[in-house]
Amino acid sequence: MATTNDIKNGSVLNIDGQLWNVVEFQHVKPGKGGAFVRTKLKNVRSGKVVDRTFNAGTKIDFATVDRRDYQYLYNDGTSFVFMDQTDYDQISVSPEIVGDAANFMLENQQVQIALHDGEPLYVELPASVVLEVTYTEPGLQGDRSSAGTKPATLETGYEIQVPLFLETGTKVKVDTRSGDYLGRV
Repeated sequence: MATTNDIKNGSVLNIDGQLWNVVEFQHVKPGKGGAFVRTKLKNVRSGKVVDRTFNAGTKIDFATVDRRDYQYLYNDGTSFVFMDQTDYDQISVSPEIVGDAANFMLENQQVQIALHDGEPLYVELPASVVLEVTYTEPGLQGDRSSAGTKPATLETGYEIQVPLFLETGTKVKVDTRSGDYLGRV
């Protein structure tokens, strides 16, 4: 069994029969008293985020999570279908597990899926993706990049805020974690 000293970002812990993903952790050694580990944990199933503190050296149970590369194929209406890049097996993943990643996924895109005992836990996208703007209001003469933002619809149907000078058909880089506009491509 492992201890709290082995905790890293992205680790999955099995606490009270539930799986928790480590979002942040910090080893703290105060001047007085024993050391401890302060963590921010996200429930893999519900998405609930909690702060939890462990004494340093406490034994904890790490869940075995297999992260594999998959290719997104299509949405069949009830679930998302992915193909394993190593053995070409296809799996169906429910929209609840895919979550916000669906806003940034295009067909044939590479993703990572975390599996626990063969069951998909969550879908990880790259930090940023390139998508095309399919609709946005035209900018006005004199609009500058620092003047403000306007809504734009991406090819996935997701809406983000972009600078006023962008037009329909422009490819943009989008942060998959926050949904923010990062720049033109």
